[in-house]
Amino acid sequence: MIKTTRDFFLDIDYFQFNKQGQYVSGDVVITHKIKEENRVISCLSDGLGSGIKASVLATLTATMALKYLANYADVTDTAEVIMETLPVCKVRKISYSTFTIIDVNSYGRVRVIEHGNPEYVLMRGNRPVKVPRLPIQLKRWSDREVKISEFDFHIGDRIIYFSDGITQAGMGLRDYPLGWGMRRLIDQIQHFIDWRGGISSSQLSKLIALAARRVESGEPKDDITCGVAYLRSPRLLLVVTGPPFSESRDAEMADLVESFRGRKVICGGTTALILSRELCLDIEMDLNVRNLDPEIPPISKMHGIDLVTEGTLTLNKVAEMLEHGNNPDASNPNGAVQLASILLDSDVIYFLVGTRVNEAHQDPNLPVELDIRRNIIKKIAVLLEEKYLKETHKRFV
Repeated sequence: MIKTTRDFFLDIDYFQFNKQGQYVSGDVVITHKIKEENRVISCLSDGLGSGIKASVLATLTATMALKYLANYADVTDTAEVIMETLPVCKVRKISYSTFTIIDVNSYGRVRVIEHGNPEYVLMRGNRPVKVPRLPIQLKRWSDREVKISEFDFHIGDRIIYFSDGITQAGMGLRDYPLGWGMRRLIDQIQHFIDWRGGISSSQLSKLIALAARRVESGEPKDDITCGVAYLRSPRLLLVVTGPPFSESRDAEMADLVESFRGRKVICGGTTALILSRELCLDIEMDLNVRNLDPEIPPISKMHGIDLVTEGTLTLNKVAEMLEHGNNPDASNPNGAVQLASILLDSDVIYFLVGTRVNEAHQDPNLPVELDIRRNIIKKIAVLLEEKYLKETHKRFV
């Protein structure tokens, strides 16, 4: 049996729109996962103004904040160093960058550090929860303060953090003389959660940003950025690819697939035939015209399996999509698009990889480590962990 690691997972993502006419956002979000500590730190920094200059200063702020806090530096000292490094606007007498930092440890304890950005919102279910904030006056910067809050993250909780491009959207318009505002924002968040209770961080952050952009009639007068951290029960996925090294282990692979509690994907015709035989399940090729693609072999259907695809070509295409950050194209739902969508919608992904070398893809005289299938899986796992903050496990049979 494949054992799961823990009973919660932090789903964290963001979405943003640049200010109208700008090619670079002055808001920067950097998220870092410290795998050894199972700890996640995310920083949203808003550079003063917009464009390249704002982006550079926001990137500097976020990078410094993450580096210091990852090493458990004192919050006050970290803020002092950031303030000392950043220039101050001569006209407005304020820092060239503001920030919100979310730090979540392996026990679900959260620390949030804020300076200058709108206050984050903690949603427990579909209700906002008021969180006490401790203001800290900086010794060397008496006119500025940093606010710190700490609390336990519960399953189902969400932290929504954002730049002032969200709360100030529409400022000056007849319906929004002071901007969209926090009250309207919270009402909109509640509406989205009521509509889809298990909505992912990726989807929710995008919907919030889109709503703020609509307030601006599609032409943002400032950068719009929204981040969401969502603690939920992990969405499990098992990806099976390649026949076992020995035929005597076919039944073992089938038992692992049958006992897995989560979504299941099979990649590879030979693998699908083995599991079909061992589990007494029929395979039916899906010839739906909508799913056909001249570059990617068609998918198949098997009872109890969420997706059955071809092997190496499909996996290689998925690796390419993940590497370049291409969002799966729902209008072209071939096997690679569907597999990428399932991977990105899952939290903990288990790869069960058969180690029998396929002579069609590999010279049998070369070392088994060079097997194309295994290398592709390793690449996909690294991308999922480092770029998309997923948790992955590999098992070779």
